Amino acid sequence: MPNADRFAPLAPVNAAVWTQFSTWNQPFFSGHLGIVLEEVRSDYARMRLPFRKELAQPAGVMHGGAITTLIDTVVVPAVGSAYAEFRALFTIDLQVQFLDPIANEDAVAEGGGEARALDGLLPRRGPDGGTRARSRRHVGLQGRLAAAARPGHVTQAR
Repeated sequence: MPNADRFAPLAPVNAAVWTQFSTWNQPFFSGHLGIVLEEVRSDYARMRLPFRKELAQPAGVMHGGAITTLIDTVVVPAVGSAYAEFRALFTIDLQVQFLDPIANEDAVAEGGGEARALDGLLPRRGPDGGTRARSRRHVGLQGRLAAAARPGHVTQAR
């Protein structure tokens, strides 16, 4: 999983926008699930999905859809933190590999906007004219990796 210390703290103007990501006044799906932002830095975010029985599937482990939502959500503040204003960002591809079940414990996801580090192409325009950035996402459980998402792409709404 990414190490938060590798990423620079946010500039104050960016922090004013992105540290409030999961607590905005309008209810969003991720908030309905209980996902909370724990830390955001430049190109990095960590979010937590507290385990509760409503998120479990019949075998007693956290449902893959809940884990995928956490993975999908963590990239927004990770990529968006580069901007001093809110940007509407959307995932346009995502592939998740489940590695270990999550049962009776919180899922913690870390996401990194790796595009700037890998190829310096943020913002990069996609065929639809939207800005794209690659991202890397992981879900961990107390030191072990439970799920990983291949670098996907995020696009900005026009």
